[in-house]
Amino acid sequence: MTKDFHSKRPIRIGSRGSQLALWQANHVLYALRDAGYAVELEVIRTTGDRMQQPGFVLPPGLDGKGIFIKEIEEALEEGRIDLAVHSLKDLPTTLAPQFTLAAIPKRADARDVWVCEQFWGLHTLPEGGRIGTTSPRRRAQLLAMRPDVTFVEVRGNVDTRLKKLASGQCDALVLAAAGLDRLKRIESVHYRFSPDELCPAPGQGALAIETRADGFLASDTPDEWWDNFVRGAVKFFNNPQTRFCVETERFALDAMGGGCSLPVGIHVAPVCDAETGDFYRIYAQVVAPDGETMVQLDQIEPMVRQPSAETLGRRIADDLKARGALDLLLAETVA
Repeated sequence: MTKDFHSKRPIRIGSRGSQLALWQANHVLYALRDAGYAVELEVIRTTGDRMQQPGFVLPPGLDGKGIFIKEIEEALEEGRIDLAVHSLKDLPTTLAPQFTLAAIPKRADARDVWVCEQFWGLHTLPEGGRIGTTSPRRRAQLLAMRPDVTFVEVRGNVDTRLKKLASGQCDALVLAAAGLDRLKRIESVHYRFSPDELCPAPGQGALAIETRADGFLASDTPDEWWDNFVRGAVKFFNNPQTRFCVETERFALDAMGGGCSLPVGIHVAPVCDAETGDFYRIYAQVVAPDGETMVQLDQIEPMVRQPSAETLGRRIADDLKARGALDLLLAETVA
């Protein structure tokens, strides 16, 4: 492995073409270039991008999360790209065996935010106000606080959604804070919901750098050597504390049924406290579709006896199940 060789063969990053996806991919690209690597970016059009076209029909067997990664993972498997940068919450809880998460960088703000120029808080929205969101989780959580509000299907990237709000298609938006922060659109943010109000989706606010897995190719091939090189190149992005938190959330979601589109909020965050000792704060919410029934957790886990992410995640799921969360999820499935 020589500097001369890797300077001649660029690391190829695959990304969707949305403004936010390109920000995320370029964030990784520039850091790799600063570290001395040759890097190229390939924009890949996904099913999720084509969904924006009128009359588009979702292919059978593809869920609401797979639409953003299917074509990118195909390019990764075929060797057309070497790594992909995703919003972690877009990934399924279990990856196909040919892929691995080589790095999870430090997490941005995981919270949801309120976007509404006229009414600067959910409590000030007039009765029957229209909120733009397609997320079952956000809808149920918002109904738990305001049973009178209505919802408008608002799809597309951040700019598209903001334009739909400005054109009057809805009265307010609820979006992920991280996307607006990364795109420097914080002037649109009027309130950040605390995790005990709107509990974020597992992995929200975190990026994932996905590569081919170790051993996916025969060990004596040049490309196997190259894959090892790529995984080593991105190691410096990995933040162990963020990784523990988001993997705990994903293990919990997996134990609840594994569906990325389940209306489940789980948030694990480190808290440093000199008096009581450092700990992880755990929030979780499962809310009935009408917002009338909720199962929630608010717990702490001392870092001094930190279990594995899988152990803690499955314990969170067991606690939610013991409180009746599966009944709410089954009711959602039947509905």
